[in-house]
Amino acid sequence: MLKQRILTAAILAPAVIAAILLLPNQVLALLLALVVLMGAFEWARLSGLASPLRQGVYVLLMALALVAAEWLRPHQEGLFLLLACAVLWWLAVLVGLVLAKPAEPLPPDAFSLSQAVSGFLVLVPSWVALVELHANPKDGPALLLFLMVLIWGADSGAYFTGRRWGKTKLAPAISPGKTREGVYGASVGALLCALFFIAWAPLGALNTLAVLSLCLTAALFSVVGDLFESLVKRRRGVKDSGRLLPGHGGVLDRIDSLTSAGPIFLFGLWLAGVA
Repeated sequence: MLKQRILTAAILAPAVIAAILLLPNQVLALLLALVVLMGAFEWARLSGLASPLRQGVYVLLMALALVAAEWLRPHQEGLFLLLACAVLWWLAVLVGLVLAKPAEPLPPDAFSLSQAVSGFLVLVPSWVALVELHANPKDGPALLLFLMVLIWGADSGAYFTGRRWGKTKLAPAISPGKTREGVYGASVGALLCALFFIAWAPLGALNTLAVLSLCLTAALFSVVGDLFESLVKRRRGVKDSGRLLPGHGGVLDRIDSLTSAGPIFLFGLWLAGVA
């Protein structure tokens, strides 16, 4: 499993980096939209939409939501409101995860409206955040690439720290494999990425503190996104959202951290007056 995970990452990482640095914003937006729609297909199944027709309708509605979001993007007030709502959503998810109790898996053919709706709240704002970051006129591609590296660093820190030292369960009712030690590893990985960024682009004391705080917050919320998808999968009684990526599962299993960290990161940059 670890070898498959590393091999898949070794193939995907250079492709993702090249796309971020070389593709125009509109082309990258379409590519990211394709990834989101693949994730929407998996989310449709997790919501209990068993037939191809219903899954197709769900993906079509997701595509229309992305079109509406693209129309909203040039309007800064509306975009700010969308991201603010996304941040509130993830804060509510965090509270819900803290209070979560063990739940019986849903029957395979049972449709969950709440899970279907939550897919839009998870996927659409994350797509907007990634595209908007890349579109930043100053350092867009660099900002998006840094976010990716930040999440990869946090994920890697959590994975290897959890495997080596993980003992205390983080949320056994949701994801028995995740540990508090893994969260500490994610925090260390995120802070190391932030320090490399600060060393590359020296900042004042106040800005340095702001960058460290934002990176740590984004990394911690990446764990929230991971846990939320684990909760959705647990309710459906499955381990992975799909089988597209060997060693990683489905598309949602690979982007779950970004779905929460992306809006948080961009919103933090806006508050700091950077984006």
